[in-house]
Amino acid sequence: MPRREDIRSVLILGSGPIVIGQACEFDYSGTQAAKALKEKGIRVILLNSNPATIMTDPDLADATYVEPMTVPVVQKITGKRKTGRNSSHGRRSDGS
Repeated sequence: MPRREDIRSVLILGSGPIVIGQACEFDYSGTQAAKALKEKGIRVILLNSNPATIMTDPDLADATYVEPMTVPVVQKITGKRKTGRNSSHGRRSDGS
């Protein structure tokens, strides 16, 4: 897929608090997405309400927000950072 030059920043939504023992696959997918985007020169902004995740490592994203994952918080971040797209990682197939 050709790179879109109009996308300069991406907001990645983490999985938030989850059951112990289920975090690694969610963290892994979000972490890999952040690394791949940064390698392409895209600014990575991360929102996750779980401070204990590896996704909140300060070296992983250009900006990290550990805040409740609510619509007002996302609007505050996207309005402030003017991200063009949102990407969600870490959602289980059953929707939880």
